[in-house]
Amino acid sequence: MDFLEIANQRQSCRKYDETRPVEEEKLFAVLEAARLAPSACNGQPYHFTVCRGETAKKVALATRGMGGMNKFAVQAPVCIVSSEAAYNRTAALGAKVKGNDYRSMDIGIAAAYLTAEAQAQGLSTCILGWLDDAKLRKICDLDQPVRLVICLGYAKADDKLRSKKRKDMEKLVAFKD
Repeated sequence: MDFLEIANQRQSCRKYDETRPVEEEKLFAVLEAARLAPSACNGQPYHFTVCRGETAKKVALATRGMGGMNKFAVQAPVCIVSSEAAYNRTAALGAKVKGNDYRSMDIGIAAAYLTAEAQAQGLSTCILGWLDDAKLRKICDLDQPVRLVICLGYAKADDKLRSKKRKDMEKLVAFKD
């Protein structure tokens, strides 16, 4: 499967098969993809907490909101909590001088690598940004802000591939010579 096939097939899963656990080798493959993701000055200013079983359910509940938001998350057998970590010296200096939040960029890149590898492994994901930071820090024993939760598992058989709704290329890309 090439990358464009992965990109076309990857979607946010909202129907997980609760009876099918994620195999250890597949879990480690997606984590390895995130570990290999590029980051500013190779600093990797993030940490992943892998939650399974009852802890995954608690994490999922900490992503609920506004009535039914993220209610599907409790079906996911794995929730990966992505939190901030310290910059290395070079990235910290660059962030200060340039006024860029490299951590957020790097977390996004790592999440993209993780979810792409999950798709390649036959797994489904959903990246959640609506979350209760304080609850998640307590559940996962973290002292740094939580930025994302990634649900991971197998989609139910009836979770069919949806057509992508994306902007036209002309609205996203400009060429300058």
